[in-house]
Amino acid sequence: MKSLISLSNKIMQRYLPDPFLFVVILTLAVFGFGLIFTDSTSLEMVQFWGDGFWSLLAFSMQMVLVLVTGYVLASSPLFKRFLGFLASFAKSPGSAIIIVTIVSMIASWINWGFGLVIGALFAKELAKRVKEVDYRLLIASAYSGFIVWHAGFSGSIPLSIATPDHPFQDMIGVIPTTDTIFAAFNLIIVLALFIVLPLLNRILMPSQKETIVVDPSILNDEDYPAASFEKEAMTPADRMENSMVLSIVIAALGIAFLFYYFIQNGFAINLNIVNFLFLFLGILFHGTPKRFLASVQDAIKGASGIVIQFPFYAGIMGMMTASGLAVVMSEAFVSISNDVTFYFFAFLSAGIVNFFVPSGGGQWAVQAPIMLDAAQTLDASVAKTAMAVAWGDAWTNLIQPFWALPALAIAGLKAKDIMGYCVIILVISGIFISLGLLFL
Repeated sequence: MKSLISLSNKIMQRYLPDPFLFVVILTLAVFGFGLIFTDSTSLEMVQFWGDGFWSLLAFSMQMVLVLVTGYVLASSPLFKRFLGFLASFAKSPGSAIIIVTIVSMIASWINWGFGLVIGALFAKELAKRVKEVDYRLLIASAYSGFIVWHAGFSGSIPLSIATPDHPFQDMIGVIPTTDTIFAAFNLIIVLALFIVLPLLNRILMPSQKETIVVDPSILNDEDYPAASFEKEAMTPADRMENSMVLSIVIAALGIAFLFYYFIQNGFAINLNIVNFLFLFLGILFHGTPKRFLASVQDAIKGASGIVIQFPFYAGIMGMMTASGLAVVMSEAFVSISNDVTFYFFAFLSAGIVNFFVPSGGGQWAVQAPIMLDAAQTLDASVAKTAMAVAWGDAWTNLIQPFWALPALAIAGLKAKDIMGYCVIILVISGIFISLGLLFL
């Protein structure tokens, strides 16, 4: 196993390009596939790419805010102490790997945006406190917990088909979450991963010779100086910038809205609510507007990858959907399926399509007509089919830099630093998910 880990890391370090170059190569590959496997012309593929290029602007801004608000909250003195308390339970590198995996999985199952940020932030805190822990594996372990998101409370596919008037209601009706998220087969797969992933990540620990330890001082976020209240030297603007009153008032307004939201909607967490919660807790915990804004300025430096790369992924999605390439891929897997293997091939096809269409909702819109029609033809469970697609979407996120960007920005690493571990996690987790879909 040690030699396999070493080989995987060396291959990724040597051959995996920067995520921006990766998305450029992926763009050219999809352009070529569209010409080969569909009837689209070169001019049409260019049009599909350009038309889709800006289609993820709202989502891109949400992801920037995931990074910024998460960083701001984590850099506040109170939250630092909380993360430090959790990290105190890790007494060795092995226990640090196990704990960060479990925490990330729990957070991701509750909400995917919450899991992405909390896992990376907690990993950084562990790296400060636990000696001799491999920083790359620590971040990879935190990111690996993201695999359970689509089987949890924020899973876009199961939540979509549980909502009245969803796009495919005429075909399948409304499918309650008791048949998807809380179905026995799904919960067993989740439970199996909760056991397997922490142990697997522990086994992936490299030899002492190849362990890369980060200097804890590098990971320390800047501690912003306390405000000076020498009123004679302060202008009215300075007083407002250093006033705790303004921060408390605006934070109270935000928290009041959150109470109202949860009373009206129950525990329905979405990405906007996560960002809203992180933002106003960050304002409150930093105490003054000046400290809060200083933290925001630090946080925004890590968002460049999201800002530049997400439009390219939107362009890829445009080519995949408008050209029909995603449909061609899905139909190819359906054509070799039978009533026993159908869920496995639905899972596998979704994993491949996700590599090019890294959006659960967008992917479902493309694949659902083919998969649901095939499920009805084979007399297969529609709910299990939907979850097979959901698991495939979540599975290949492990090696898709699109989703790793916020965690990498928080950690200060490059994709190639963690992908050697993620490839192994992908293979092993894929085996367990496949077995669950085939036999449960």
